[in-house]
Amino acid sequence: MLAGRNALFESALRPVLDAMQTTPAFVYLVPIVMLFSIGNTAGVIATIIFAVPPIIRLTCLGIRQVHPELVEAAQAFGASEFQVLTQVQLPLALPTILAGLNQTIMMALSMVVIAALIGAGGLGAPVVLGLNTLDTGQAAVGGLAIVLLAVILDRLTQSIASK
Repeated sequence: MLAGRNALFESALRPVLDAMQTTPAFVYLVPIVMLFSIGNTAGVIATIIFAVPPIIRLTCLGIRQVHPELVEAAQAFGASEFQVLTQVQLPLALPTILAGLNQTIMMALSMVVIAALIGAGGLGAPVVLGLNTLDTGQAAVGGLAIVLLAVILDRLTQSIASK
């Protein structure tokens, strides 16, 4: 939200988000595993690095897309900066923010199999175990569970955004 309201902060944050989005997951898995060992912590951190940029970018975009006249009108009626943010900018930016949430969820779900490769378990574990044991049925069931969850969460966020 701060990046959406402060151009200097956004310009400082942009290269970090660019690096997070363009770096392949396997590149940052090595230092993460070295720092946090194999397991859930490393998987969660890798997933956060991979999945968080879209919601940050789209929240910033949504806040910036609110017409300045609306912000000015709220300020003219005596709204504080917090009131402008919570009662004008965030409600108007909500569809864009929810699109970012949707993208973040999809990216996090796409990371679960990679996270399972470093011992994070979860939904990706059956896929990895099935691949390791050449049990295509188990891998397919695990993959279908991920796809089903992705579709359900996608529809859920879209229905919330359309209200």
